[in-house]
Amino acid sequence: MGAAVRRRFGDGGAEVIGVDLDQAEVIGDLSTPDGRASAVSEVLERSGGSLDAVVACAGIGPHTPEVPRIAAVNYFGALGFLDGLLPALQDGEDPVAVAIVSNSLGIIPRDDALVAALLEGDEQAASAAAASVDGVTAYGNSKYALAVAVRRRAAVWGEAGVRLNGVAPGPVDTPLLQATIDDPVLGPHVDDLPMPLGRRGAPEEIAGIVAFLLSDAAALVHGSIVFADGGTDAVLRPDAV
Repeated sequence: MGAAVRRRFGDGGAEVIGVDLDQAEVIGDLSTPDGRASAVSEVLERSGGSLDAVVACAGIGPHTPEVPRIAAVNYFGALGFLDGLLPALQDGEDPVAVAIVSNSLGIIPRDDALVAALLEGDEQAASAAAASVDGVTAYGNSKYALAVAVRRRAAVWGEAGVRLNGVAPGPVDTPLLQATIDDPVLGPHVDDLPMPLGRRGAPEEIAGIVAFLLSDAAALVHGSIVFADGGTDAVLRPDAV
């Protein structure tokens, strides 16, 4: 999804600073505090301390063998990146940020200990809690906590003049999903959930939603989580509004 977002804006003439483990302008490991700090510092240097938009796409799937790493990347990696770049956004023009969460935030049973540690910013406790659960639980709960963190920041970010929203995709045809499909335990269940529209998403469709949220057309949208899952969340949680 990050690659699709990059293409969308790069092809439109925007100057894009990518952050990844490899093949990006900024090489960084967002799973560690030092890695995040280094990546944020380099982005600030490359941008001159001014950004118009930030899209936090950092994420690894439930098939990841090192389960604590799922929580580290999906929550602390994404949120640390957003918070670290807020000052640069405040210096930008009509600044806005988007975090990619997941519709699994409303599907996977809640693990209170993991969520509490994440929201409290306690990386050591979160790592310990994640080590005691499976990858699916860590994935869903890290995405849930990230969505909560986005909403909890609405007041402070709004007062700072920066919009912040989240997008919650369902299954999207990406390398991450393919790795889950290839997993002998998780793969057979990828398409188990109801999907009224009857198909998975394409990365370009998620990029389109991100583009809308970053645009002037969404100038009043702030602190929202937009589900883009073909109707899965609506079927499973029809009263969750």
